[in-house]
Amino acid sequence: MTGREVAKDSVTFSGHPMVRSLHPRTIEITAEDHLTEKGDCIIGVSASKGCAHLDPWVKEGLRRLGSQVTLSLVVGQFRFEVKAHGDPGLELSHPKDLVIRKSEFVSDRTLAIRADRASIDIPREMVRLLRNPATNGTLEIEVV
Repeated sequence: MTGREVAKDSVTFSGHPMVRSLHPRTIEITAEDHLTEKGDCIIGVSASKGCAHLDPWVKEGLRRLGSQVTLSLVVGQFRFEVKAHGDPGLELSHPKDLVIRKSEFVSDRTLAIRADRASIDIPREMVRLLRNPATNGTLEIEVV
């Protein structure tokens, strides 16, 4: 990836009755099919992929210094957008989890850092939909 080209990928996921979406600093989607009350940042389960399986071009873009990331959560008629940044230190190697962080903390689960929103900011109408296991959502990832 060079210059200002756009790299895109998407991850599908399902809702879960335990979705609370209350964390003030992160948003997480996991390929695991279960969730406990401690997972107050998790907004979706049974994800189609984790960080390790993202498109190679997207991974390259996320690791580019100065990369800008737009993450769109699409659930039913709702669309929730998060602006964040990539970082050369991103590992992007976790097979099941994708974590969007307001902080600059990086781990194998981190998809993006310095996000402008967290799970607490997701509209409650969208969260109510995500509490239904029959609800499907999509995380659209765009990196410039």
